[in-house]
Amino acid sequence: MAIPLTRREAEAQAPASMRKADLQGFAFLATIAIVMTAWIGALVWAAMAFLSWLVS
Repeated sequence: MAIPLTRREAEAQAPASMRKADLQGFAFLATIAIVMTAWIGALVWAAMAFLSWLVS
């Protein structure tokens, strides 16, 4: 069972954990953005290669 905290105790504990969670969330989203950019780039490259093969 959780121990209830006073507002002052909760405010004192929140910033450190929030900063860590924010940094991990940002790193996770950045990783997803990089992977999705690479995936879309690969799809575009494959489509261009296929179309150039089809036309030639």
